[in-house]
Amino acid sequence: MSQTTSRTTAELTPSVEELEAEQRRLVFRRFTHDDAWALGSRLVELARERQAPVAVDIHRAGQQLFHAALPGSTPDNDAWIARKRRVVERYGAASYLVGARFRAKGTTFEESSRLDPDTYAAHGGSFPITVEGVGVIGSVTVSGLPQLQDHRFVVEALEEFLGRSAD
Repeated sequence: MSQTTSRTTAELTPSVEELEAEQRRLVFRRFTHDDAWALGSRLVELARERQAPVAVDIHRAGQQLFHAALPGSTPDNDAWIARKRRVVERYGAASYLVGARFRAKGTTFEESSRLDPDTYAAHGGSFPITVEGVGVIGSVTVSGLPQLQDHRFVVEALEEFLGRSAD
């Protein structure tokens, strides 16, 4: 890989600090069943517009409030959703951020977390649903694209839903 390609890839990959800032910014005042339906429906609408072969899942307090599987997605996407969601539930952080924190330490989640990789996946696509004054109460997860694209897809929908664009 050339230095130009390395720089381009590094520039496109968000830093741990950028990922942490996203998480601080994307906070709900409340999160209801209706909010889950509206957010999930918007994710499905965006996926259809882009012909993205994804599955979408929203959980709150251990209950699945929304799930959709679009054409081209497979049962494997549901397994990835569960594994990424468990990372959010355990760490209280976006699955991509958790993986980035391990990579920043010169290791990987799989090598250093001591968690079963068949149960947990610190790959992009699951983002915590955080409520002001409460904390993390659930997750919104997408699976079907490369991990950074899954992450960015969820972040884009959350920014739109919350009415906050990237800083």
